[in-house]
Amino acid sequence: MSVSAKAKASRSRSLKSLLGGVAVLGVSALVLSACAAPAADAPAETSGPREDLTLKIGTALPVTGNLAFLGPPEIAGVGLAAQQINDADLGIQVDVTYGDSGDTDNKAYATEIPRLLSDGVSAIIGAASSGVSKLFIDDVTGAGVIQFSPANTSADFTTWDDNGLFWRTAPSDVLQGEVLGNLIAEDGNETLGIIYLNDSYGTGLTGFTTEAFEAAGGEVVASSSYNAGDTSFDAQISEVRAANPDAIAIIAFDETKTIVPGLTGFPTDKLYFVDGNLADYSADFAPGTLTGAKGTLPGLDTAELGSFTDDLQAFVAAAGDPELKDYSYAAESYDAVILLALAALEAQSTDGADIAAKLQEVSGGDGDGTKVTDFATGAQDIIDGETIDYDGKSGPITFDENGDPTEATIGIFKYLEDNTYERIANG
Repeated sequence: MSVSAKAKASRSRSLKSLLGGVAVLGVSALVLSACAAPAADAPAETSGPREDLTLKIGTALPVTGNLAFLGPPEIAGVGLAAQQINDADLGIQVDVTYGDSGDTDNKAYATEIPRLLSDGVSAIIGAASSGVSKLFIDDVTGAGVIQFSPANTSADFTTWDDNGLFWRTAPSDVLQGEVLGNLIAEDGNETLGIIYLNDSYGTGLTGFTTEAFEAAGGEVVASSSYNAGDTSFDAQISEVRAANPDAIAIIAFDETKTIVPGLTGFPTDKLYFVDGNLADYSADFAPGTLTGAKGTLPGLDTAELGSFTDDLQAFVAAAGDPELKDYSYAAESYDAVILLALAALEAQSTDGADIAAKLQEVSGGDGDGTKVTDFATGAQDIIDGETIDYDGKSGPITFDENGDPTEATIGIFKYLEDNTYERIANG
């Protein structure tokens, strides 16, 4: 079975300021008149004179915790989108309150989510971790607020009882697991060991990878889990190595930095990573530690992003933040904000339920609409009374009724001698 599977996902404050504890910074520098946005409980108006809107969104993205390496590109994607929406000045301004999701161990979300909800946001972008999102999704959607994740891939969210308020631009792990399992098999491996995080993300992706690998004729000979917050992985490493597998898949987050040294002596080109740990390890490991290892990550090739990566780097430089090392889920974060703004403009409302009711439409999920690839064009078309189909930086998106993207690309990557990675194919 081929791995070329496809499925039908004002400037921001600097990251340094966020880490320093600055609670809130509005992206919009405009204060609208008292006749601006309708009350949250007012019905959406889609006809008659349009009123300018102020859309308040929050972020619950990883500044700390085991996915903190994903924070900078995701936060930059949100900030860049808000800046471009505000610069367009087409009937809507976006005001961002930044927050930290943390992880299931440090539980930063426990204080951040109540703070964001009390700030009156219509939507929260995040979390990156599916396991973290599950810990606050009911609080967010129960409050009538949209939760929009750029990186949650757990298949559980497809059928979650979320009142139609959970959306994501990342594809379900059903796809990534299929691509990963087939990749490992097509590389000539007949047996596989898996070390995985015991949460919804890790167990789900392990299951889909196992299913695909065994359907391709392979056998998973060992599968060993660990819990969030664990610092020793000797037992898991010993269990997997004792089974003498041809290949080992590590479905983990930052714990990978501790797991990999325990695998010394195992062929590096037989190690496989996933989106949760496909990272730049050039500062963590000696040269050659990961040479030839492979991994999967949802998203388009950087070359297909055009000037988007340059725009992101210019944005973080202007904000005084470090240069981005990679762009994982930056496009998905950017598109989440653009889609929210377009849906709010279409609904002529900043109420969460009203916006959610228009998200599938503006993504082209209704099977109709004029193709647009940027906010300004889409906003002007909406103002002119047209139906739009937004194709974003992360791809076509095209939401289904569950808030899942129906089209996605999975990249296949290979590690170089310096422990950085490059894209070698699309899955």
